Amino acid sequence: MPTLLSLKNVCCSYDEQPVVQDFGFSMQPGEICSLLGPSGCGKTTVLRAIAGFESISAGEIALCGEPLSTPSSVKPPEQRQIGMVFQDYALFPHLTVRQNIGFGIIKHPQRQQRITRLLEMTNMAAFEHRYPHELSGGQQQRVALARAMATEPKLLLLDEPFSNLDTDLRRRLSFEVRQILKDQGVSAILVTHDQEEAFAFADQIGVMQQGKLLQWNTPYHIYHEPATQFVASFIGQGHFLPGQVQGKHLSTELGLINNPTPNRWPEGSPIEVLLRPDDIIIDTASTIRADIINKTFMGAITQYTLRLKTGSIIESVLSSHHDYSHSEEIGIRIDAQHVVVFPAPSH
Repeated sequence: MPTLLSLKNVCCSYDEQPVVQDFGFSMQPGEICSLLGPSGCGKTTVLRAIAGFESISAGEIALCGEPLSTPSSVKPPEQRQIGMVFQDYALFPHLTVRQNIGFGIIKHPQRQQRITRLLEMTNMAAFEHRYPHELSGGQQQRVALARAMATEPKLLLLDEPFSNLDTDLRRRLSFEVRQILKDQGVSAILVTHDQEEAFAFADQIGVMQQGKLLQWNTPYHIYHEPATQFVASFIGQGHFLPGQVQGKHLSTELGLINNPTPNRWPEGSPIEVLLRPDDIIIDTASTIRADIINKTFMGAITQYTLRLKTGSIIESVLSSHHDYSHSEEIGIRIDAQHVVVFPAPSH
């Protein structure tokens, strides 16, 4: 399958200060991808460079094999066949829903039919004569999506499009938008700092830190096989426990764990083991004890924050049918199916 978009060794700078460094990935037609990272890591800069709003100081950005940006040449945004949905939607306040959607396709031979199809696709047909100020945030987001799709772009860019919505609406709308994109075979890149949103929305995720791409992979592999300690700690909840290599096992204060890579480090090497809440089982018969220092009821499950006798902090999730008390001492054990291990940092 031919590559849709490729970035090779891309660098971006502001006032000679590097913002994005040696950045690269590729995506296939029909894929939905996400750039994920904390605020200020450079993800929006990458998105704007792909759109043509930012120049690059090194590398190349290409769409369907055709260069869009190099340090010496930049194809204008309007010639890139790339659509963009902004964080603030950027709808025209003086235009109706129908007029907003059709703004970029005035010369399209089947303009009205296409607008009607997009209205139906986004469930906005009943609101076509309303103005943006008469719409809810979720409705405005649907209009912004329809307008971006009206020009039939080869690639759609989404810059934190759900961040202004409340949690329930954000989750529901991101699911709806993903379904629309998949049904239409539209390729897209979502920028977000919300890992749950990225996991639910994207086929491939790129985790960024300080302008660098640390890992590009599926949500499953990002979660279970993080490439760095930053990725491991940023993705999902979890805590690192110190340990030591003992042949085919890893020795920790919670007991022995199977060593997933027994030939990776020498015997006795200090390591850190990432334990996520689903790795810790509450077991009343266990001799390993922990104190509950916090609990969060989440409906079907309750998440417990635990302090071990050494002072180390870990977390566990349990069906909310069980209800342990704050400050209660409980027994725990490890049930880790995907052990994530890193060498202990040198001091």
